[in-house]
Amino acid sequence: MPRSVMRPWRGPRPLGEWRILKRFLLILLTLSPLPAAAQDLTGHGGPVRALAVLGPRLASAGFDQAVILWNPATGRAERVIRWHQGAVNALVALPDGRFASGSEDARVAVWGEDEAPLLVLEGHTEPVKGLAQRPGFLASAAWDGTVRLWDLTTGTVRVLEGHQGNVNAVAFQGEALFSAGQDGTIRRWEADGSPTTIAEFGFPQNALLALPDGQLATAGVDGTVHLVQPGGMPRALHSGPRPVVALAASPDGQNIAVATIGGGVALYDVPSGRLRHRLDGPGLPVWSVLFAADGRTLWTGGQDRRVRRWDAGNARPLGPLAPEAEEALPEGVDRQGAEVWRACQACHALRPDQGPMAGPHLHQLFGRRMGSVPGYAYSERLAQGDIIWTPETVADLFTRGPDIVTPGTRMPVQRVGNAEEMAALLRFLEQTTR
Repeated sequence: MPRSVMRPWRGPRPLGEWRILKRFLLILLTLSPLPAAAQDLTGHGGPVRALAVLGPRLASAGFDQAVILWNPATGRAERVIRWHQGAVNALVALPDGRFASGSEDARVAVWGEDEAPLLVLEGHTEPVKGLAQRPGFLASAAWDGTVRLWDLTTGTVRVLEGHQGNVNAVAFQGEALFSAGQDGTIRRWEADGSPTTIAEFGFPQNALLALPDGQLATAGVDGTVHLVQPGGMPRALHSGPRPVVALAASPDGQNIAVATIGGGVALYDVPSGRLRHRLDGPGLPVWSVLFAADGRTLWTGGQDRRVRRWDAGNARPLGPLAPEAEEALPEGVDRQGAEVWRACQACHALRPDQGPMAGPHLHQLFGRRMGSVPGYAYSERLAQGDIIWTPETVADLFTRGPDIVTPGTRMPVQRVGNAEEMAALLRFLEQTTR
């Protein structure tokens, strides 16, 4: 077993090839986006795999290798992180205001406000699929069959082995650590590092939650959510025909949201086991779900590349985030191009007077040298300034993707594979950035 290392980040290192999810990622990145509703957060270039609440901000991460930090009040992206070299599968907020991300590149990164990670946790040899925290500690679950328990104070790590196959999720119940795996088991890790199997279901388990009342919620590929009670028999909360891929509990533990690969999200009352609502979503796989700190708002992220906001009380999509979330456009602009542009407007403004955003403004884009907007902190690659933005170079950027044309940029991986949509986007930019 390779040695685990916790170290401050000092720059990139070579990585091996993407493994199990690579083909799936490439397929999903070619999907055309759906029209965005006013309440959506639109900026990812691939399915949204993970969500986390970071104080007043919301973090989302996805198959496009990016983590986006949003201001939910405005619907704008405040920061885009592209550091991982693979899909970002897991996010977790830490009590001190930092957060951690886990990726297909087998690494876990701990983030503050800097552009580079504060810590890089290395040792897993396969994709990291789940993260959990308790004060001073971070747990990671990976497809190398291990759970790693990282002491963020001392820098030490314990490698916990016992699952037969992939480990998909971890959760802390107080100081006790639990994990769920492809082998269909839920395991508790004892103080000496040995595992105790507390439940076995016969089907791979994809998600795991620790509830305030001491119960665990787990869900798997058979479409069933079980509540595992301390010392008691599991109780089925939800059963459906589609695999469950994500769970979320309200802060008081009274409600659970169940997201499936079939696109459905169901809301359950935990004490009674009663189905309260089903969300009327886009019908595409929902990969992530999260309650806001108030317990009244529910966020979902899915294959349609959008983060959607819902009223958890009545399961209705919430209205526009704020007037400034919908940018007023001049009369006569290309409407199809405006729809394609919606994936860009989370990070970029069309005018220089719209305030700071995650990306530079695009005023007078065509004819401008890359990396030349005064006052914007460009990544090292874009600061080289070796591209002049023209319709041809912009088309190349979104045909091959920024990860190919400008490797090292923080821009999420966005591609426009439809020639008609590309032409419409270029017309729109020519009309609105003069």
